[in-house]
Amino acid sequence: MVLALFGVLAAIALPMAQPAVAGYQLAGQAHAIAYDIGLAKMQAASGFTQARLFVNLATNSYRVEVWDKASSAWVNRGDTGALPSGIGFGYGAFSEPPPDTQGVIGQAPPCLDNALKPIASTSCVVFNSRGVPVDGTGVPTAADAVYVTDGSAVYGVTVAVGGLTQLWWTPTRALAWKRQ
Repeated sequence: MVLALFGVLAAIALPMAQPAVAGYQLAGQAHAIAYDIGLAKMQAASGFTQARLFVNLATNSYRVEVWDKASSAWVNRGDTGALPSGIGFGYGAFSEPPPDTQGVIGQAPPCLDNALKPIASTSCVVFNSRGVPVDGTGVPTAADAVYVTDGSAVYGVTVAVGGLTQLWWTPTRALAWKRQ
């Protein structure tokens, strides 16, 4: 009788717990991306060079890379992170970015290869040695953001022109950005 009761309770609780677990998984991925953006900023400053978060939109993966002055090439630093099934880079149907961040919502600009050509299906947040986000020509920029979604919520990691990184969240049912 007790086992049957536990079985019934488990059958009721399990479907209710799955959305919460999915929400925690999405939040965890957003925090990991924010951490890696901060890591890129610190590595740029500590190495007196440039560093970037390289996002591969096609494979839903990301990694920190540092510019190696000696070889004039980007070098991978650390592990490559991969988004789990059900989570992808994007911001759904929203057309407005979080308040006081980007002018127009969008992923950071494409990454550039060693010859300064855009790499298809990529997005990069690049920092100079002062921890300031820059574009491919080294000019400071405030358009950098990385968005992830699972269809029920969107998280955005935005980087201001001074290097301030902020984490934002909104449900997909209604635009209501909240700083995390």
